[in-house]
Amino acid sequence: MNIINTTYKSLCRLTGALLFLGLLSGCAQNPVTGGQDFVMFSENKELEMGRTYHPQIVKEYGLYEDEALQRYVQDIGQRLAAVSHRDDLVYRFTVLDSPVINAFALPGGYIYITRGLMSYLNSEAELAAVLGHEIGHVTARHGVRQQSAAQAANLGYTLGAILVPGLRTAGAQDLFNLFGGALLSGYGREHELESDRLGAEYLARSGYNPQAMINVIGVLKDQATFAEAEAKKQGQDYQGYHGLFASHPDNDTRLQEVVKAADRYKTSEGVEGAERYLKRIDGMVFGDSESQGIRSGRNFYHGEMQFALSFPVNWHIQNNPSSLRAVAPQGSAIIEMGVSDLNRKQSPAEFIRDRLNIKDLKSGEPITSNGLQGYTGLAAAQGKTVRVAVMYLREQAFIFIATTKAAGDFKRFDASFRETVMSFHALRDDEKHLAKAQRIEVVQVSKNDSYASWAASTRISNSPIQQLRLLNGHYPNDELQPGQLAKRIR
Repeated sequence: MNIINTTYKSLCRLTGALLFLGLLSGCAQNPVTGGQDFVMFSENKELEMGRTYHPQIVKEYGLYEDEALQRYVQDIGQRLAAVSHRDDLVYRFTVLDSPVINAFALPGGYIYITRGLMSYLNSEAELAAVLGHEIGHVTARHGVRQQSAAQAANLGYTLGAILVPGLRTAGAQDLFNLFGGALLSGYGREHELESDRLGAEYLARSGYNPQAMINVIGVLKDQATFAEAEAKKQGQDYQGYHGLFASHPDNDTRLQEVVKAADRYKTSEGVEGAERYLKRIDGMVFGDSESQGIRSGRNFYHGEMQFALSFPVNWHIQNNPSSLRAVAPQGSAIIEMGVSDLNRKQSPAEFIRDRLNIKDLKSGEPITSNGLQGYTGLAAAQGKTVRVAVMYLREQAFIFIATTKAAGDFKRFDASFRETVMSFHALRDDEKHLAKAQRIEVVQVSKNDSYASWAASTRISNSPIQQLRLLNGHYPNDELQPGQLAKRIR
């Protein structure tokens, strides 16, 4: 305790000294509050940061190729930006081609929303709420304030290690990281609440219902609850909305208060635009993009790479950027598949030995399936048995690694591991339509429709009924109502 108190006092003295010396100087007027903020970047630098990172964001995620939808989002965003505290900036609103549920802003007015998040919104007002929230981050300069705080923390430790010998120890470094990390994470929570307040104000000023901000937070909470349930099925921990450093306010009363305060800016009852929004996203890609391959039930199809395979029934399939992963219920077993170019004319057994550097493969055997050549065997890692397999398709090697959570379960799962490997094949002509992306279809619900019947005919791989409920704001137990417009996946 004495060591901690001494180090903390040293940090406080150091911060004061640095401020006195001018090493941490940099204050600017907050465009929203009019008060002074600690920043280490000029507005010109802020704009430069946005210009620099925007191409990298687009390269990483890709633009969603729908000009009409891009224009629609840009128009909604501009409507909000026009009533913001920094209406002199040129704002750019971009729909990214990603199934991840996300929206974020770069300094300088570059704002992004993924098609993944747009899939789960149900009105134009909810879209406006997301964009308004991100505009709030820009107008309050949250990005540069957060970056300034991080740089100041790093600078403080570097100089402190020189000026205060007690800060040179590894323990002090850990304490400093914890102190700085907690400060920045708490700072982020306040930023999120402020952005909710600003977003609600911009909604009201531009003619939308500020309550849409609450609706969007509800969408995010439902997604977090669903993700937590899915993680439990796989025997994994999930840190989401209710984590220690949640990205959105953990006090619903405060959120309700800041949204309610926006009512004084209302010029009308507020537009919802549900039907208009649903018609705009009708036909939008849902889930996997064709460039990353398509999950369909227990199967996976990749049109560009021209292959397909099947995983065990009821396993959770994860389509990651560089690999495919399937996890058994409760996380009791896992199969991961990756791919690597062939550079030498060598057998699959030689590939495992030389490229994978597995010299002591046990029970090795050549395998032939669907006209393709491969090799498989057993290896040991961290006291567990691992099934290793390689299948050749054209100029590429497809690598399978499979094991179990408990060492004693390997024999129980090994037949499933082998079946997955043996299911791998070149994409057939009659499968090419299955490698096409799934899309949202907006329909008017009939009396014969239900989530169960829709799930039976969809290609959604993981928990299709619950995902369909999430899409329509009916999670976890609500049902379709005849006559309503609803989203299904085709």
